[in-house]
Parts: sequence; structure tokens; C-alpha cells
Amino acid sequence: GYAPHGIAVIVETATNNIVRTVANVRSTFKSYGGSLGAEGSVAFQFKRMGVFRIAPDALAGKDLEALELDLIDHGLEEMGEGTNDKGEAQMVIRGAFTDFGKLQAALEAKGIPVLSAESEYVAQNLVTLPEDKATEVLELVDALEQDEDVQRVFHNLG
Repeated sequence: GYAPHGIAVIVETATNNIVRTVANVRSTFKSYGGSLGAEGSVAFQFKRMGVFRIAPDALAGKDLEALELDLIDHGLEEMGEGTNDKGEAQMVIRGAFTDFGKLQAALEAKGIPVLSAESEYVAQNLVTLPEDKATEVLELVDALEQDEDVQRVFHNLG
């Protein structure tokens, strides 16, 4: 669907009652000034990727450039520094979701411990908004995340 100000949103859910979940998600979008689209209506604005998060100390003493070049042969598309929810530093490795297994096997073969490995929808084009408008979007995202059937929410707010 779309949040206020045209921000694209993908909502992943897991439910035993589809009617309830769709109604709740639709209501949340409407309450916060957004609109629920049809399934897949914003998917073209995102790329599904396999994402691996690694503790920086796990790579201590390793040649990161050589590692990056080697992982490219296994599907690596992006490698860089990031932070977790607590603000702690970590390395983030991304590849096409179709290469998830190859990339995971390459990391295991190199003995690199992975903190987390999952799929994510990564926005192709981020949209920047003024702080007051961005806050409206983040309020919608937060409300969606509070729903017990919602697993994860992805958006293209930069």
C-alpha cells in the first residue's frame, strides 16, 4: 500500500484468519492517511534480497576487499557497514534472494559466523520527506508493526 505522501509500503503477515488481517491492515492504513493497495501493487519498487548481518569483530584481521571480491562470485551485490536496532555496528552483506544459499554456503566455508540471515525487501529508490511528513509515515509503520499478525514492514522512506 501507500503511506501518506506517496511512500510505498510492503507489509508481511502471518495469519490464520486472512479476512481479519486484511481488515486490520486496511483500517490502519486508512486511520493514518494511507491506502491499502492490491497484493503486489508496490512490489516493483522493491528488490527482494538475502541479507546477512555479521559482527565486525568476526571480520577482524581479514582482508575485506579480497572477501568482497570472492563473495561477488557467490552472489554478493552489496557489502557495507550498518547498525542493528541497538545502534551497535555490524557488517551487512546483501545478495539477490535467488543466490541466498550460495552466499550462505560461501560465508560458512570461510568460517564467518552470521548474526542473522533473512530475506528483506530493499527499496530501489528512497524518498526523502521533511521531518513532519516523515513522522506521519513512521507513525503508520509503527501502528502496522503493533498488529499481532504483521511480521515485518518495509518502506521507501529515506
